[in-house]
Amino acid sequence: MAINRRPVLKLGVVDFGVERAELPNGVTIDLPVIRHPGAAAIVALDSDGSLAMLRQYRHAAGGWLREIPAGCLNPGETPRQCAERELREEAGLAAGRWDELGVIVTIPSFCDEKITLFLARDLTPAAGDLDHDEVIEVERIKFEEAARMVRRGEINDAKTIAALFHTRAFLEENR
Repeated sequence: MAINRRPVLKLGVVDFGVERAELPNGVTIDLPVIRHPGAAAIVALDSDGSLAMLRQYRHAAGGWLREIPAGCLNPGETPRQCAERELREEAGLAAGRWDELGVIVTIPSFCDEKITLFLARDLTPAAGDLDHDEVIEVERIKFEEAARMVRRGEINDAKTIAALFHTRAFLEENR
């Protein structure tokens, strides 16, 4: 299907445009759409049940958020390669065991971003390498405490909540 797209702004991962779309009901409309390269997010779970969580400054969200390591795919990079890179860069960790948990769509009303979720285990230290625009502190939080933090509203990042939910289900199914 050819997309009739009028570019508005391309800056970093933001590729914003207006697209003419014919809906399944036959109505034709102009829609604002952000095209995104995709991303990967990682639940890094240690053998003692603790997670490597990030406390990251997010200007657009108004301050500090607790979230799992994640980042955008580079050109030609698979979600798994992205996950390995982001875990190393942001959390200073490498993993010997990887499981893919699923894919989420973040904002389907105006953005095509898909995030592949991973569970990383058998963790070992690795050299971190933050980007110049990343302000991150790494924390160790027990998995069950992270779940309580979600219920208390202390973790409100959607990808993190979805990934924790997927992790719990995966671990219960694979006991």
